[in-house]
Amino acid sequence: MQFIDTHAHIYSKKYDSDRDEVIERCKANGVNRIYMPNVDVESIDAMLEAEERYPGMCIPMMGLHPCDVDKDFEKQLYVMEDWLSKRSFVAIGEIGTDLYWDKGSFEIQKEALKIQVDWAKKKQLPIVLHCRESIDETIAIIGQMNDEHLTGIFHCFSGSVEQAKEIIEMGFLLGIGGVSTFKNGGLDKVLPEIGLDHLVLETDGPYLAPVPHRGKRNTPEYIPIIAERVGDLTASTMEKVSEITNSNANKVFNWGKG
Repeated sequence: MQFIDTHAHIYSKKYDSDRDEVIERCKANGVNRIYMPNVDVESIDAMLEAEERYPGMCIPMMGLHPCDVDKDFEKQLYVMEDWLSKRSFVAIGEIGTDLYWDKGSFEIQKEALKIQVDWAKKKQLPIVLHCRESIDETIAIIGQMNDEHLTGIFHCFSGSVEQAKEIIEMGFLLGIGGVSTFKNGGLDKVLPEIGLDHLVLETDGPYLAPVPHRGKRNTPEYIPIIAERVGDLTASTMEKVSEITNSNANKVFNWGKG
């Protein structure tokens, strides 16, 4: 079986001591592609180095993470827009809103999000959305901007059945990661109602490691653990989880076309 990790920061400094070994373990576990969300201007070089070192496996996006939106965000967006004009990226991400760390910057977070959604529309790229403690707010913003050309992933989904259905109705996928394995993660009530057709797998490495590795560094090699849990919750075999989530990932990232 082959798996795709649709969201991992494999370029993070937390992998600097053993990145090659992590990649080899990923391959051994059937994880053959890792989509890398950008977070700020400072992360771009490391991300592109990972792309060069692991061609065809580590695939970069471009975007400004909401937790990195501050008073100079327009300067950061200018640099990112320049990168988007110079070369191709598979998505605009990781973008969105975050009311967990800093509620005071919410207005400029929304401004940065809307600018980047406009990029995605113009370039016909998917968006990868962060919405920690702000899922309803993010659904509302995307709902206002949505059209037939906009698609993407609500990364690290941990919301309700109702929120999941709203997201699916807009034409977006749900990114399912380590939270699905947490005892009180809540996805045991959601995934049986949703099924596989609107899901992709992700780790968000180095964050949010699944049980039994919770609290330790997460890595894309743990995708099969998440796939097994998703299979249990949707009454599906691992083979079916692999087949459908890979197909969903390939479609949203337009893999193999163009």
